[in-house]
Amino acid sequence: MQNVWRWIRKRWQAETWLFVSVFTIAGLLLIFGLIANEVMEGSTSAFDRYVIQVFRSSGNSSDPIGPPWVQEMARDITALGSVAVLAIVLFAVCGYLLLSKERTAAGLVLAAVAGGEAMNSLLKLGFARPRPDFVAASVKIFTASFPSGHAAMSAITYLTLAALLARTTPSRRLRLYFVTIGVVLTLFVGVSRVYLGVHYPTDVLAGWCVGAAWALGCWAIVTQLQRAGGIEPSERL
Repeated sequence: MQNVWRWIRKRWQAETWLFVSVFTIAGLLLIFGLIANEVMEGSTSAFDRYVIQVFRSSGNSSDPIGPPWVQEMARDITALGSVAVLAIVLFAVCGYLLLSKERTAAGLVLAAVAGGEAMNSLLKLGFARPRPDFVAASVKIFTASFPSGHAAMSAITYLTLAALLARTTPSRRLRLYFVTIGVVLTLFVGVSRVYLGVHYPTDVLAGWCVGAAWALGCWAIVTQLQRAGGIEPSERL
């Protein structure tokens, strides 16, 4: 009888987790859609300009607030969401997982990040929003503005890795620590984009939404496939 109750509780927890995941993904995508609609209608212009100006010196819109070392630190932080840095992190993690014979985990991380990059690139091409032109950007920019690629890809990469690490330990404190680090890195990268004048805040908000939804969706799919026996189980997943 005890085994039956344990099985029922385990199934209940699994179904609850799936429901919460689907509900959260739907909520994030809804918020993304609302932001995109407002952006395309031009309703966010005043808000976007105001927030960017908050990070600018009074009387000189080309100069971010704070001493030069703060600006340099912002450039270092924003690099954590760049294609080069995320590619290095991706290949380092996948290499480690493959050497550890964790093929499922390696495939998940690779598919999540590569697929997320493709999705974000298509969204940028579709919306084709110009970058902020009323302030001088503090770093080089090469693509469209909406949604923020740095915000989306840092959310996808760091939240996926945080979930990967969280599932390697039974300690709640360590799981919370891993997830917190992933969230903090994602937030810092997004804020740095607005501070440096290369993105509107709505670009970053949309990037966070679509990136978090993508990362959570990848994990929900893989978890369900594992429970159904569709892919091999893994201690790391």
